[in-house]
Amino acid sequence: MRAEVHIVGGGLAGCEAAWQVARAGGKAVLYEMRPVRSTPAHKTEALAELVCSNSLKSEQENGAPWLLKEELRRLGSLLIGQIAPRTRVPAGHALTVDRDLFAAEVTRALEEDPAIEIRREEVTTLDPEHIWIIASGPLTSDALAAEIGRLTGSQRLFFYDSISPIVDAESIDTSIAFAASRYGKSLDGTDDYLNCPFDKAEYEAFLDALLAAESVPAHIGEDKVNYFEACLPIEEIARRGRDTLRFGPMKPMGLTDPRTGRRPYAVVQLRSENARSGSFNLVGFQNHMRFGEQQRVLRMIPGLQNAEFLRYGQVHRNTYINAPALLTPTLQLRTQPKVFFAGQISGVEGYVESIATGLIAGIGAAALAAGEPVRAFPRETALGSLCAYVSGADPTHYQPANITFDLLPKLENAPRDRKLRHAEVCRRALAALEQHLYSHA
Repeated sequence: MRAEVHIVGGGLAGCEAAWQVARAGGKAVLYEMRPVRSTPAHKTEALAELVCSNSLKSEQENGAPWLLKEELRRLGSLLIGQIAPRTRVPAGHALTVDRDLFAAEVTRALEEDPAIEIRREEVTTLDPEHIWIIASGPLTSDALAAEIGRLTGSQRLFFYDSISPIVDAESIDTSIAFAASRYGKSLDGTDDYLNCPFDKAEYEAFLDALLAAESVPAHIGEDKVNYFEACLPIEEIARRGRDTLRFGPMKPMGLTDPRTGRRPYAVVQLRSENARSGSFNLVGFQNHMRFGEQQRVLRMIPGLQNAEFLRYGQVHRNTYINAPALLTPTLQLRTQPKVFFAGQISGVEGYVESIATGLIAGIGAAALAAGEPVRAFPRETALGSLCAYVSGADPTHYQPANITFDLLPKLENAPRDRKLRHAEVCRRALAALEQHLYSHA
């Protein structure tokens, strides 16, 4: 009789893992502690709730994020291959979804699957007789984190992750904010973003207010807050120089203000949160200002002077294990191979990366439950390279990672042209994936 696979966490990784176990003919038991216990970031009890951005990154062909998603599609991913396309909203070349519809569709799919049992309870101990996938995410409860520490013998690691604010669409002044995609580029020819343009004086005043704003203190006592470099609060970016924001999240390149016919000095882009465009998030504007300060400072953005905020930016603790010291390339604990880790707690960063590790752990756990060997994905693939980083990086300086071409093996005799080089890396990856699937069919 095939063993059950017990999965902790109903986020992106846990949901994809449960689906993969069920598709492989196994039985998945999925634990989600909400609504019995909530977290500082979640707002609902839905599975696969997107708590930060609603973007699943670029769909531009032959990019690293596209490659990872394409591999997931070819492997039958529920979240990337089925749910995301059905709940997509316009956002240029990005795969962006209506967050409420996305979570509702994932929840419905798992609740209706007879091979998946959902238990709304907190897991605090891990029975060594079970096969486990730990996908409890960056806000793992203290009790479970203590159990993971006992199991692994490792210390908890922390960095701080941030959430962007969301504004009500009706409160945006569209006589100032204009609709456009950079350089006029979008998948369907529509203008997918609203853009709030600054002149130099407006930018300088905004920057002064931002730098003077009062911050929320860290949730735990530490002398130094370790932010993930790819998700810095805007205040941290601003402290690196007065023009840093203009060359980062507020860059005006590829945009023309229709009121002046010129490129703005700086710009804040707003991205639709849902299919009806009833709300917009401030792209790249994660911050850790107090809520009152956010309202005051962010209303200095041209077009948002009367903004109604549906959600303010926040900063929250992110918990992850020292994966290179603990995991194999199949995401199993080296000392206890019946335990897999997936999602952000394993040290990957990003929605798609979390889904990817959930898929890998789900396929591996299903194989283990059936008495079959657990196979790693080829190193040439984005999936294999992500696992190679998680399991093989320097454990003394381990930092969470997104998928990038730097993680994939270098080409021999690589083309000098970057586009051609990336296209060849993607071709090689997809060929390796097809060979992997064919040889194990």
